Amino acid sequence: MLPSDPPPYNLTNELAKERTSAAADRTLMAWIRTSLSLIGFGFGIPTLVKAIDSTRLGDRLGPQPWANGIGLLFIAVGIFAMAAALNDHRQILMRIRSDRYVYSSSKTAERVGLALLAVGLLSFLGVLLKALGV
Repeated sequence: MLPSDPPPYNLTNELAKERTSAAADRTLMAWIRTSLSLIGFGFGIPTLVKAIDSTRLGDRLGPQPWANGIGLLFIAVGIFAMAAALNDHRQILMRIRSDRYVYSSSKTAERVGLALLAVGLLSFLGVLLKALGV
């Protein structure tokens, strides 16, 4: 076998690459659904708050200026999640196509979780401060 010859074909390895590629595609689709949900929440929160403001309950609560900001944060986290997921997917496919596959865990879920934790804490503080009349 010459150095320029391709490595011998191994059906087991090729099928494993197919399964890994399909798993990466399913993971990307899950991240797309998650991102769309976050973006939908971002649009829904201000709309819901406006609907509450137009009722008698809204008269007692008063205006909620934080709603648009929280909505924008959810949209930003959704966009970040989509970008990170697409980057992870591209890197996984590149590793699968290379001759030397090296496993590397993705940090996308951890990063998105931390971003959502920050949004949740900001939301909680906004509501708490409003309830305390600050």
